[in-house]
Amino acid sequence: MPPTSPRTIDPRFAQPGHPPATIDEFEGVRFLHLGTSWVQGAMRLSKPDAIELEYVQMMMMWTLFVQNPRHVVQLGLGSAALTKFCYQRFPAARVTAVELNPNVIAICRALFGLPDNDARLGVREMNALDFVLDRANHGTVDVLQVDLYDEEARGPVLDTPEFYQGCFDCLREGGIMTTNVFGDFANYDKNLQAMEQVFDAVVWLPEVHDANIVVLAFKNAPSLDFSLLYERALEVKRRLNLPAKNWVNGLKDWMRDHQG
Repeated sequence: MPPTSPRTIDPRFAQPGHPPATIDEFEGVRFLHLGTSWVQGAMRLSKPDAIELEYVQMMMMWTLFVQNPRHVVQLGLGSAALTKFCYQRFPAARVTAVELNPNVIAICRALFGLPDNDARLGVREMNALDFVLDRANHGTVDVLQVDLYDEEARGPVLDTPEFYQGCFDCLREGGIMTTNVFGDFANYDKNLQAMEQVFDAVVWLPEVHDANIVVLAFKNAPSLDFSLLYERALEVKRRLNLPAKNWVNGLKDWMRDHQG
């Protein structure tokens, strides 16, 4: 991805006490920044409802295992790509997004096509740690998508065993968490070890662009039947137009490299 620079700060998206949300556009793609050059999300203007970034597409790997989620939660709104996609493509599901920065919520509503809250969609301005530690949310979530970064993007904002225990507690039986682990190399092992302390099974796919690694964490370890996963990948491609076969290939490689 080419480096991009944020535009002049719009006062509508610069409430004090939080990093300002800014945009830049390059070759038909609108990028979200938090007042720095780090890209926090993207949307192709000709396909506003598609997921533009490859690693964000990979956050949908859970579709190989969960076909009909009742409640999908996104921790960290970004450019609202995952929230919009799940809201539109899973009409029977309730979708919740948790975002601490009101500037991000405002710019997503104004410039990234995020719908207003309704009976199925709830965007909540709050700390993700508070959300996962709230007992009212425990056992209520089928899919948890975690992509939490500050304006410097050095590593996940929340990465402690306490946080991941909260994520585990929010999931129903059979629930799955996908999370993006990005930043300094020390963050990879720290986050993976914290997840492995809590979840029944943790796997990850090879690094994609800009050193993003997407991790799948299972509340209950699945039995990986690759013939079935390839069938499901075809269905995901047909229904959602996501490159799911690549994900299964990545999982197969992971199993080969980590067996024993």
